[in-house]
Amino acid sequence: MSDLDLLVRAARAVVDDGDGPRLAPAVVGVRDGTIVLVADPGSDAPAAAVVVDVPDDQVLLPGLVDSHVHVNEPGRTEWEGFATATRAAAAGGITTLVDMPLNSVPPTTTVAHLRAKQAAATGQVHVDVAFWGGAVPDNLADLAPLHDAGVLGFKAFLVPSGVPEFGHLDDPQLRAVLEQVAALDALLVVHAEDPDALADAPPVTGRRYADFLASRPDEAEVRAVERLLLLAERTGARVHVLHLSSAEALPLLAQARAAGVPVTVETCPHYLVLDAAGVPDGATPFKCCPPIRDAANADALWQALADGVVDAVVSDHSPSTADLKALDTGDFGAAWGGISSLQLTLPLVWTAARARGHDLADVVAWTAAGPARVAGLRRKGRIRVGAAADLVAFDPDARVVVDPERLHHRNPVTPYAGATLTGAVRAVWLAGRTLDPAGPARGRLLTRGDA
Repeated sequence: MSDLDLLVRAARAVVDDGDGPRLAPAVVGVRDGTIVLVADPGSDAPAAAVVVDVPDDQVLLPGLVDSHVHVNEPGRTEWEGFATATRAAAAGGITTLVDMPLNSVPPTTTVAHLRAKQAAATGQVHVDVAFWGGAVPDNLADLAPLHDAGVLGFKAFLVPSGVPEFGHLDDPQLRAVLEQVAALDALLVVHAEDPDALADAPPVTGRRYADFLASRPDEAEVRAVERLLLLAERTGARVHVLHLSSAEALPLLAQARAAGVPVTVETCPHYLVLDAAGVPDGATPFKCCPPIRDAANADALWQALADGVVDAVVSDHSPSTADLKALDTGDFGAAWGGISSLQLTLPLVWTAARARGHDLADVVAWTAAGPARVAGLRRKGRIRVGAAADLVAFDPDARVVVDPERLHHRNPVTPYAGATLTGAVRAVWLAGRTLDPAGPARGRLLTRGDA
């Protein structure tokens, strides 16, 4: 009888022995879905039922964690569903995702609504899936039951969300939610734009991207982050700033962290690799809120990642049907605001990071370990003893042209069509078993207690 279920040998692996991700040769042993051995290749290893030698041109990574995904099922499954979203995740080397509480109907704002979403997901997920709850104006009494039911935390908007069933919080409501979140020792993840700043900006209609960008100014993010940090400091609540677009908010965030305010921050591939100057007029697949800004802004976000001011890079996969993107008119005012890139996160980030002198250990820190830490998924996002045996064999030198028809998410509308990227996922293991995006759905539904 074998001591291990799986033994993976790699000349290059991104392992984590407690000091953060680092590149090293490694032998990784798996038993019952858990990593039980991480050793040098020259070490004696126990017998294993399956032995895999990762080719020398590939690197063994931990499975990525995406803590910001809008699956939209039930209710808007024609936008995206659990089967298609998790297939796309698996194809992109993401082995765990956390579903956002809105765009589904019902939204995840009560325990009954959470149960409806879990029922819809059962038997369909190809990767592990956890859930955020929602904090809306009328569900303060539901936060504790949702917390007890296992959501990883709560999402709130400070501006209209874009869907009528998920309202946004004003300042008194935000404070009340933060006081409850602090009492629960939970986490509030926040879409931080200021409604007054947006109201003062010029409204947008038509095809000019510059007009859309002007309608979502940096000031909207800066003012919202400032208010959130002030209330977090006063209440003691842990907060997380979602999809930071504006680099102008970075000094506030750095100062707050230095002062001990419990805040974390994420950004997204589109804010790191796209440039407002390169968005063609009428190209509504590029529309997202907050918006893609200029190249200097992206440079500052990259520096914030290197400095540890920004903790994570996640997709904010926010799909819709093609008609809602107003592809026929190119009207940025009418188009749905969201970018679909779940399958492409790893090659997008790696392509740009490599060009800036970063290595795969950096990319893993931002796309695997960082999101796992933010979401409280302690066994995810790292190759170390005791972690979940979620692994990816990645070819860092492969060149891939993005073909929308090869993307697994339901509506293959993407601003990256035709882009040449570096890096390709060659193999994935979930809990120590080979994961085929086209194969059976073997993912689990996670709760906070599983972390």
